[in-house]
Amino acid sequence: MFNNGGPTPAGIFAIFGGFLLILGLITIANSESTTTDIVEFDVSWSENGVEKSGKITIELNPNAAPIHAENFKLLVQNGDYDGTIFHRVIGDNEETIEFDPFMIQGGDFTNRDGSGGHAAKWFGYCNGNAMSESECTGGVTSYTIPDEANNGLIHEECTISMAKTSNPHTGGSQFFLIPKQSTPAWLDGVHTVFGQITSGCDHVSNIAEVATGQNDRPVEEVELVSATFVGSEEVDPWYKFW
Repeated sequence: MFNNGGPTPAGIFAIFGGFLLILGLITIANSESTTTDIVEFDVSWSENGVEKSGKITIELNPNAAPIHAENFKLLVQNGDYDGTIFHRVIGDNEETIEFDPFMIQGGDFTNRDGSGGHAAKWFGYCNGNAMSESECTGGVTSYTIPDEANNGLIHEECTISMAKTSNPHTGGSQFFLIPKQSTPAWLDGVHTVFGQITSGCDHVSNIAEVATGQNDRPVEEVELVSATFVGSEEVDPWYKFW
């Protein structure tokens, strides 16, 4: 590559090729930004007879779960979640009398008991079955979304995941938030994780401790007062150069 201290033609070509390779890698690195959609919940609940309220901030991940993120954002923007409740809370273990957090579930904006809700728009599935919209005889209340469960996101503390029946592709509007100390790994690859709680996860953990009755329904209502789409932002990877 070098002759008498200077580069040969082959050496010059190799140096130039290496420069182009490095430039290409830098260009690729700088194009791998992640877009997040930010949603904010205002919630209220009762804790030992004392009224509590707080904000929960969630960053959706449209790169890993594009359909779930779009569906959830549309439901938020439509105001469907405003004034709904968290109808199912699983936290305290009655057998061991210990705090064994699992999740808090909400999003049923039609029946408020876990039996209702639906997707924000047509995503190609009717009650879990792929078909044309004209074939979906149940109408909008039967709209569901396809699973995106194998997207690399796992059920770890302070995440949001889509609730559904035991059948695939039956998610619609119901979701669950996972509190601190909860890592329900058995849900990985089954339910779709589509975002991360970036602020207010302590509120989720506190709500997971409220008293519940039949069907894990809180004795006193836990209300999702409002859900607001804050906006989208681009998150750069740590290795981005400029």
